[in-house]
Amino acid sequence: MEGIILETEGLTKEFKGFVAVDGVSLAVRRGTIHALIGPNGAGKTTVFNLLTKFLIPTRGTIRYKGEDITAVEPAEIARRGVVRSFQISAVFPHLSVLENVRLALQRRLGTSFHFWRSERSLDVLNDRAMELLSAVGLEALADTVTVELPYGRKRALEIATTLAAEPELMLLDEPTQGMGHEDVERMMQLIREVSAGRTLLMVEHNMKVVAGVCDTITVLSRGSVLAEGSYAEVAADPRVVEAYMGHAAQEAAHA
Repeated sequence: MEGIILETEGLTKEFKGFVAVDGVSLAVRRGTIHALIGPNGAGKTTVFNLLTKFLIPTRGTIRYKGEDITAVEPAEIARRGVVRSFQISAVFPHLSVLENVRLALQRRLGTSFHFWRSERSLDVLNDRAMELLSAVGLEALADTVTVELPYGRKRALEIATTLAAEPELMLLDEPTQGMGHEDVERMMQLIREVSAGRTLLMVEHNMKVVAGVCDTITVLSRGSVLAEGSYAEVAADPRVVEAYMGHAAQEAAHA
């Protein structure tokens, strides 16, 4: 399909007779922000795990840029430009903010295990690391030890380390989970900014975030696709309201 960067067909995952993902067909259009939403247990994170090959599908096909990647190894998926962030912040707490991004860049260069190289040999990465920190609003905190960052800023740092891998398709797993109002607003703006020139697929529970940044929403329920469309379309769908969004969605749709 023209303009589609990632698609699945009949994607299914069974665990000892329990069907966690049931025949999901998904089409993510290049250059868009696409959300997967649904109640707890709907299969969202399992879909993410299938797409990034942390799990092997029981049945179905995954295609990236038109190529079948169903049997491709996780490391190769990342090398092809599909990079994922996780629900739990995955940064090194006792390194500085700059060192975290520099380490992510070093992994990209394939020199992660060259322990005999002096630290100065990595200074060439500093300029790019600072560019990435600037992109997520953390340049002023470059020398801060990461453990001292507020939670929302740690998530922004994780976005920077994800960007270091030069993703063409970013998968964000609950990017605003556990954030206060101010951090959520900041993360929404950051998501809009980092989406320039790339595609984002995200799992998100915060309907304000979904409504504010996403072009297309796929609603999962009990492992299957329940509905898909713009926020206004899915928020007005009675099946979605019943399964997940409730009165808040109806109010937002008429706001």
